[in-house]
Order: sequence, then structure tokens, then C-alpha cells
Amino acid sequence: MGACIASVAGYYPHGPRNFAADKLAAMQFRKLGASGISVSEISLGSWLTYSGGVARERARACVEAAFDAGINFIDTANVYGRGAAESLLGEVLAAHQRSSYVLATKLYFPMSQSDRGLSAAQVHKQIDASLARLRTDYVDLYQCHRYDEQTPLEETMGALTEVVQAGKARHIGFSEWPLEKIEASLAIPGAARWVSSQPQYSMLWRAPERGLIELCERVQISQIVWSPLAQGVLTGKYRLGEPPPSDSRAASESMGGFIDRLMAPRVLEGVERLRAVAEQADLTMPQLALAWVLRQANVASAIVGASRPEQVHANASASAIELSPEVLRAIDEALEGVVAG
Repeated sequence: MGACIASVAGYYPHGPRNFAADKLAAMQFRKLGASGISVSEISLGSWLTYSGGVARERARACVEAAFDAGINFIDTANVYGRGAAESLLGEVLAAHQRSSYVLATKLYFPMSQSDRGLSAAQVHKQIDASLARLRTDYVDLYQCHRYDEQTPLEETMGALTEVVQAGKARHIGFSEWPLEKIEASLAIPGAARWVSSQPQYSMLWRAPERGLIELCERVQISQIVWSPLAQGVLTGKYRLGEPPPSDSRAASESMGGFIDRLMAPRVLEGVERLRAVAEQADLTMPQLALAWVLRQANVASAIVGASRPEQVHANASASAIELSPEVLRAIDEALEGVVAG
């Protein structure tokens, strides 16, 4: 973490700072688990945006903005638009040196009526399909999007290990796995070791704090968190009693299906109380939310989506911000009775 301290009382030992105006070169990097990979504290995701929710040229501009902002870590999955997000990233990233970015993708969810899960056959089939769409010989991180109850754990781990040994993936990770399955996988002799976990984590959803982070810290697995802005709700763009902005995720038919539960009145009321906390700390709402997630040393990177290049830069400016104990207490007070997970 950087040395920037934001105080809820508005006191700064070296004078107030406008983090949004700071140079983009301030992006900080963290080690990804036990790997030798360093990833930017803010990473670019492609879940609802680059799978068809955002026009192609704007999506391309957002990816280029990520490079400009110092982001080196890009996350996707085969299921995002049934390959559409990977294909778009393959086109855009072809213009960049492969060593200049860290690329992660995932498998598990259905790609067809017969293609789904984490069987050995699917692991090998889907990695090859993803590499073809991404136009690369390898991904830095290959992740199991969920746990597959229909496939023996030993079969999945064996196939993932073969993918790593073949050089098609440098490392492996998981997303939203039960704690007991993580522990069981760690006990399989000769299996490739996990370096990352990808859970949902935000001020509004704190489930990873109930055992996951503790387990992962013990075995050198980093968190790469998704939805740290709670589908944009923590940016403060949605106000109680007002229709969502016309260009927002909540107003989009293709991107709005996952945000409904976060638009409940009590949630928006809590987020409204956060507005004063951010203002007193001289931070934007996104900066406050992202810095809160990054306060956890076990979090290597926070994945953000963006439909406009300026959003990429705004989110990247959260890197290196450290929240004071006073700000953290004020956040908890503002969200009392609202936090889920």
C-alpha cells in the first residue's frame, strides 16, 4: 500500500490531496500468491461489458485506457458472451507485447448444451478454445469459475496440472469454491498449486472475511476480487427515489440483470450515508470503495468493469490510497444493518 492517509476528519499531515488528479504512474502492484507475478492493484474485467454490453470500439478504448492507466492485469472468462469477450480481448491485445500484461480466463459454466464443468476433457478442450480466441499461446492464470460437484476433484486437479505442465497456463486459481473443497484440493499430492481466489467482495458483501481470507493467507493464495463497486452501486450514481442514469448498468437490458438486489432502498440509504464519509476524506465514492477492498493485504487486485475510458482512469486512481482507522470506522457506521454476505 502507498503512504497516502485519508482522514474522516479532513486532517492531512501534509495537506489535502486530490487523488483523482494524481499522476497515473502511481499505480501500485502486488504479488499474486506464491507466484512470481506482480499484478496491478486495479485490474480490468470483462464480465458484462465486453461480452456485448458495450459497443466494440468503446470496449477497445477502455482496454487501451487500462494500459495508459498502468493496469497490467486483465480478467475474462470463456462464458462471457460465449467467447465474445475473449475474442475482443484477443483482437485488442494482439497490438501489445505479450509480456506487458497479465491475462486470466476461466472455465466451468456452459458453453453449449454439452460443454460445461471441470472434467478432464472439458479442461483441455476449453483451454485450447480460450487460447485460440485470445490469440495467445498461454494465459498467466487459468481459473475454475465455480466448483464442479459432478466431477471428482482429483480429475479436475490432474487436468489443471497437465495444462500447467504443457505451458498453456502459468498458474491456476479458483472462484467461489467452498472452503472444504479448497482444503481438499491442497491435500492432493503432485497437483499444481493455486495462486489465486476470485470471490465477490465489497463494502456491501463481506463473505470472504468468514474463513476464506484466513485460509488463503495461510497457504499463499491471493484474492482477486470481483464486484468491488457492487455493480456500480458504491459509486453513488444511483439515488433513492430517482431513475437510474440512462447510460448506467441498471438501465441496460443486457447488463442490468444482476444489480436488482443491490438497488433496495436500505442499501441505497446506506450508500447515501457513505457520500459524506468520502467527501470528508477528500475521495470520490469509487476511490473509497476500492481503497476499502485493497486495505486487505491478501487482496492482490480489485477487478473493475468500465464502459467508458474515463471510468478506467477514475478507478485506477484508487491505487495507493490508504484509509485511516477513522475512515474505516465511519464506513462501518454508515453501513450498519446494510452489509450482507
